[in-house]
Amino acid sequence: MDISRLVSMANQIAAFFEAWPDKDEARKNVAQHLRNFWEPRMRKEIIDFVRNGGDGGLKSLAREAVLLLAAETQSANNAT
Repeated sequence: MDISRLVSMANQIAAFFEAWPDKDEARKNVAQHLRNFWEPRMRKEIIDFVRNGGDGGLKSLAREAVLLLAAETQSANNAT
């Protein structure tokens, strides 16, 4: 999938949660949405994009959620 489309989709999800007063909870909810509704391939692409320094207009809340997913993925890979 085109990374610009993934960035746009992640930004739309983050926009929904931006109004939440608890920013940590908002970040966790964006990550949970990505975990629940995105295919593993889509999650891998956006994680790789962020890990490789990609910006491409990704909102800070979306970036933080992707970094949370990346950390969880790394932990899961290290546990196996």
